[in-house]
Amino acid sequence: MTSDSPMPRRPRLTSPIIRRILAINVLALAILVAGLLYLGQYRDSLVASELSALRVHAEILAAALGESAAEDIPTGRQLLRPRVAVSMVQRLVQTTGGRARLFAPDGVLIADTQRSSQRRNTVERETLPPPGDENPVNTTIVSKALDIFEHFLTLLPGRGAMPPYLEKTFQQAEDYPEVVSALSAESGYAVRSTSGGDMVLSVAVPVQRYKQVLGALMLTRNSDNIEQALREVRINILKVFAVALGVTILLSLYLAGTIARPVRHLAEAAERVRHGHHRQHEIPDFAARGDEIGELSRSLKDMTEALWQRMDAIESFAADVAHEIKNPLTSLRSAVETAARVNDPEQQKKLMDIILDDVERMDRLISDISDASRLDAELSKAETRPVNVSKLLTSLVDARNEMTGGHIKFICQGDMVIAGIESRLGQVFANLLTNALSFSPAEGSISIEASDLGNQISITFDDEGPGLPEGKLETVFERFYTQRPEAEKFGTHSGLGLSISRQIVETHHGSITAENRVDGNGDIIGARFKITLPKG
Repeated sequence: MTSDSPMPRRPRLTSPIIRRILAINVLALAILVAGLLYLGQYRDSLVASELSALRVHAEILAAALGESAAEDIPTGRQLLRPRVAVSMVQRLVQTTGGRARLFAPDGVLIADTQRSSQRRNTVERETLPPPGDENPVNTTIVSKALDIFEHFLTLLPGRGAMPPYLEKTFQQAEDYPEVVSALSAESGYAVRSTSGGDMVLSVAVPVQRYKQVLGALMLTRNSDNIEQALREVRINILKVFAVALGVTILLSLYLAGTIARPVRHLAEAAERVRHGHHRQHEIPDFAARGDEIGELSRSLKDMTEALWQRMDAIESFAADVAHEIKNPLTSLRSAVETAARVNDPEQQKKLMDIILDDVERMDRLISDISDASRLDAELSKAETRPVNVSKLLTSLVDARNEMTGGHIKFICQGDMVIAGIESRLGQVFANLLTNALSFSPAEGSISIEASDLGNQISITFDDEGPGLPEGKLETVFERFYTQRPEAEKFGTHSGLGLSISRQIVETHHGSITAENRVDGNGDIIGARFKITLPKG
């Protein structure tokens, strides 16, 4: 490891994936519960029900007052008897709770149950909850939480917009619009808010007898019952939320564990492979999961194996290159050393020819090695385009026939188009055609046939040469393997042509094979190279 190499990453104490999953699931649940706790429509329905009940109660009281507390006067009109009215209002309201105020037709306050009870020093009763029903600590925590929630609710649009409830020392009917409506023989109601944020519900109905308005009765009640009902519902929702929150956290941790833990193991294994110098580190196999993480582990294992194979190939290629270059260098060195000691011009000329041949051989070898080393990068970057194989082969055959005298036959079933790299496919066809020409006799013919196989095309190159050595049908595609005709000058080929051809064909998702052609007697009559390429 060099000094510039990055240090391995330290393992995290907590996984960001776990935190994100928990945050998303808990936030979604919290938003849902907050929406449930709002209970706006439920609150409105409770207010409407309370107002309806209050109105019925007020109408009953008003009817009783109209029948029992009215008296006739000499003018023929009717008036309420104040003492009787006050006594009746006090007694009737005392059993049902709330506050009643009675206003005269001129708007003067006649009776107020709250002020009457204060003047009489009556004891107000309040029902307390049974002892031991709730844990004081839990009740305090829940109450504080609900109070905070209620405070936030008042900040929402549409909340806290109720008119304020103001009570003057000397009250008149004109202070309350609903009372003004009642004095006009129309019932009215109002919902107001105190300075502490509590609601005050009020209903005013006319007190009548024989259609004559004798006054207005106003009943008011606070929102304790409504708030208590809302609080009980919210407490139940919070209990369900607590259970759902616990289940959500457990499921989130389980889900995050099934995702984050194997991903972390894969990352750590990849780090070990990256910084290791041998193959003892392996990628964990999660293929049995049958999900994306299993596919990721399988892909990482395949990628790691491909990297090791590529490293082996590079090491083998480097060894082969060193071996192949060493041979002409050895010959070149020997020829140079010998030429320095030889005085015979003829011998020097032969040695110079050997030196030139070795230099040309090294030049071809280095060019082919350079082409082979750049092939992978070029094939991975090049864009595939439609390639008309029929036209490509026709052009290649016509050019070679002009040089060889027309010994090459080309049979094609029409235009055949595939997706590929035209220059590299042309290189493959040229390599196979050159190889067939070099092995065929001077007057021998070469046959090229392209066939349409549906989803694939097949291209065969047949020659009339001696064929391929037995057991060497795959070896001929190895790097630097050469088996040239005896008449051919040594060193004119590097042995990389067929290897490069197979690499190009396999990059196009095709295949290339070699076999011997035989006659009816089983005798070899030539070699055949077959290329299969997919269409599209």
